[in-house]
Amino acid sequence: MRILHTADWHVGRRLGRHDRAAETAAALEEVARIATEHQVDLVLVAGDVFDRPIPPVDALALGLGGLLRLAKDRPVVAVAGNHDSPELFDALAPLVRDQGRGVHLVGSIRRPDQGGVLGPEQLGIPALVGCIPFLREGRVVDFMRDAGEWYGQYAERIAALTAAFDAALAARAGTNLVPLLVAHFMVGGVKVGGSERELHVGGAYVASAQAIPPGPQYVALGHIHAPQSIPGSPVPGQYAGSLLPLDFGEAGEAKRVVIVDVEPGRLATVASIPLASGRPLVRAEGTWDQIDARIDELRNAYLDITVRVGGIDSDLGRRAADTFPFLVNVRPYRPAGERRPRSTGPRPGDDEQYADYYRRDTGEEPPPGLLELFREVLEEVADASA
Repeated sequence: MRILHTADWHVGRRLGRHDRAAETAAALEEVARIATEHQVDLVLVAGDVFDRPIPPVDALALGLGGLLRLAKDRPVVAVAGNHDSPELFDALAPLVRDQGRGVHLVGSIRRPDQGGVLGPEQLGIPALVGCIPFLREGRVVDFMRDAGEWYGQYAERIAALTAAFDAALAARAGTNLVPLLVAHFMVGGVKVGGSERELHVGGAYVASAQAIPPGPQYVALGHIHAPQSIPGSPVPGQYAGSLLPLDFGEAGEAKRVVIVDVEPGRLATVASIPLASGRPLVRAEGTWDQIDARIDELRNAYLDITVRVGGIDSDLGRRAADTFPFLVNVRPYRPAGERRPRSTGPRPGDDEQYADYYRRDTGEEPPPGLLELFREVLEEVADASA
């Protein structure tokens, strides 16, 4: 049996002012092509299909279209991540379950014997898939019959939860079925990038390696955007990583899908298939002339640039945006040794410069009172630093 594992599509994600729908569509087409070329029997999508709980209509259509395209020739199982709405997944589930070979959306946690484990009856292949969507603290407690036994830490709760799924998989697998687990949570010790600096990546929502049970023949995880093996896992398991580099914390990071070959009772083999879709994300630093000299290299990349300046350059933002169409961030930098001593108050002309900036940025005159407020802020900053 051959499985394709992907995760963290984040359909609908923007990068600054840039819409990435075309890149996302190309990446989803690439994943579908890989699934066909490698004759995949099952696709596991380990959460964060969408970037927002209630995605815009175009993002919803794009994400569902990607799932349905994959399901044309094999079943697809997708669990909700922390960016997804469990309620939306559960509402959509009956609408897509019978499309193609079946898209099986699991939004809310279910007991293994109440839909939490999908088997040959649903999938049409000799596999058992335990499905664990992203769980917040309250949902972990609600899942249990007796909340009194769940006063431990989140890591302990997740470990006990996965153990329950492990037991259910073992009870049904026998010698003829392949037991698998797809889930969306963070295991301690993973490499974390800039994109994961969010509410649910932190000590309160980190599981230990003991949360990875020994029974499944492969564990497909999502939530961490850097492709990597699950640290400390007793069985073959991977974070597939995100579909595209989502911010500059992932600049230069190669993206992939995971292809898994597995048979009942045999060790799974894992291979990475690189993805080529998407514009590169590049950080550049130097004087304007140094950066401008790299225009052929940088013109088609999403850019985060730091420009060394000798003084105030009020035209820097406009010039950078005109030169680089996919500019995301530009910031001036003046080495400490070249900076003039702080003044003790607002400098003559500061409010005029701010007014010019406002006009360029909005195309309108500053509203009444804004410049006065700006001067008050400058005075407070000057007083605080005196």
